Amino acid sequence: MKKLSLLLLTLGSALGLYAQTAPCCHTDAVTEFTGLANREDFRMAHKDPLPYTYQGTAGTEVSFPAPDGKAANGFLFKAKKPTNKYLFVFQEWYGLNDYVKKESEKLYNDLGGAVNVLAVDMYDKIVATNREEAAKTMQSVPRERLKAIMEAARNYAGKSASIVTLGWCFGGAIALQSALINGDRNMGCVMYYGMPEKDVNALKQLHGPVLGLFANKDKGITPQIVDEFEQNMKKAGKTLTVKRYDAEHAFANPSNPIYNSEATKDAYTHTIAFLRERFK
Repeated sequence: MKKLSLLLLTLGSALGLYAQTAPCCHTDAVTEFTGLANREDFRMAHKDPLPYTYQGTAGTEVSFPAPDGKAANGFLFKAKKPTNKYLFVFQEWYGLNDYVKKESEKLYNDLGGAVNVLAVDMYDKIVATNREEAAKTMQSVPRERLKAIMEAARNYAGKSASIVTLGWCFGGAIALQSALINGDRNMGCVMYYGMPEKDVNALKQLHGPVLGLFANKDKGITPQIVDEFEQNMKKAGKTLTVKRYDAEHAFANPSNPIYNSEATKDAYTHTIAFLRERFK
């Protein structure tokens, strides 16, 4: 009887410890971000993009194998000279549309054509044209597929690649997750108002500094969430630079027809300086 009581006590203690540490109740950053699409105020914060057709000729569509057996896609601006430097650009929630291609070309040019810029297609060639389509599409992509695409991009860049990630909105969250997946190939991350990773143990695995660009009026990625991110990065012993703007969510989205030009300009200045430093 004493042995049974001792066994039950031991099991109870073990279960109690497991309940405190089990990952079942942890919501990953991407799932948390996509959940924001259920809120009307968050959807309305994204203005429908105006019609636009990309006219550039420097980029080209590419596809590459993903570990789940389905090809991944992207739009590549290849460096003028062979290099292992890669900038991964992750779309906002509308998809890899022509605005994202245009912004990727701007980044490519402002980096002197010395870096391979790969705009990674997270929606498998689906492009939304309004906020309702975007919300539905973003929520419909399986998390396993998103991970496979990020791994595919990393593998496409190669084992000797030096990678920096960048993204807006949905892509801001993806940029940080991609940075984690890239391991020691990762050199940095730029996230525009994306949902941060909240797991300190995961953040401890991060390579390279992070530049976070956030909006004080953001009702989704709130200032409180940004505060928590700063604290978690400090606990993880990682470098984070945060710039906060008196602006709304999506203030710098390439597809936003009423973007905040002043905040966008300042954020871009910090972005380019960060990228040039990481790629020098």
